[in-house]
Amino acid sequence: MLEITNQDALYWSRLGMRKAYGDVISRIAQTDPDIVCIAADVADSANLGVFRDKCPRRYFNVGISEQNMIGVACGLAKEGYNVFVTSFAPFVSLRAYEAIRTLVCYMNLNVKIVALSSGFSLGVQGATHYALEDIAIMRAIPGLAVLSPADTTQMAKMLEYLADYDGAAYLRLTGIPGSPCVYKDGFVYHPQKSDVVKDGGKDAVIFATGAMVNEAVRASRLLAKERIGTTVVNVSRLDAIDKEEIKAMCAGCRLVVTVEEHYITGGLGSMVSECIAERSVHPRVVRIGTAGFNLICGNYAYMLEANGLTAKRIAERIRMEYAKEGYD
Repeated sequence: MLEITNQDALYWSRLGMRKAYGDVISRIAQTDPDIVCIAADVADSANLGVFRDKCPRRYFNVGISEQNMIGVACGLAKEGYNVFVTSFAPFVSLRAYEAIRTLVCYMNLNVKIVALSSGFSLGVQGATHYALEDIAIMRAIPGLAVLSPADTTQMAKMLEYLADYDGAAYLRLTGIPGSPCVYKDGFVYHPQKSDVVKDGGKDAVIFATGAMVNEAVRASRLLAKERIGTTVVNVSRLDAIDKEEIKAMCAGCRLVVTVEEHYITGGLGSMVSECIAERSVHPRVVRIGTAGFNLICGNYAYMLEANGLTAKRIAERIRMEYAKEGYD
């Protein structure tokens, strides 16, 4: 079992999910000789030099060739290896989509796809490097586990879970170095459950995923000062959402809000809306995400602000939508 101390949590937080991945998977691989890591020329970006040095015969760099990487991974998985493949999220999700669907998922192979720097994490590298549709396309594939950790601590626990999970999975990593911790030591990961991270009332229930969980918690605190009570839920499993659990969390609330670093089409907002629509009586859903192509670019903080994804902007939107319901 992976023991996580507060020191680990803070160290990984400083690294960010992308760099922390290499450190965590290296630790796990020490006790699992079947783990193999394949990278599409991202060893430095993913901090996989640690794994390469400790397990040189279990590390492969295939260059910038994501489709080929998936093919190699499938061959190794067929031979009984527990394969983790890594590249930047927009490339591994879009370039290799058909290979993931046909080779990995149709054949139900033990391949885990680690998608680095999803959402707006790559900042000034621009629109081609933003992964804003990957939840939508990956959750459309039957049998593919789609996971989105709120912070590096949850990411570490997810990697430990995936090391024992026999099947295909997509791990979506968001945020940047220095993104705050949501969880520290003592955190227990429940793979099939969403997690209430702030219980502050039922004026609005905010469902968030990835790095947006922390922004949603901060927005909730801002709204509390105005006596708008909100509950924040971390939805970290995006393929097999527990519909009854979501419906129960929404019972008695006045407004449902979803927050994601993703297009509002097909992602978390769509998932929650699908669940709620099955009820005969349900609250209104407000989906916060990005609505169109981002033809501008800037650093991570700038892109979150420009797309209404900072705590302040989230709180402003909820305040406005809440007032529409006549509760101001």
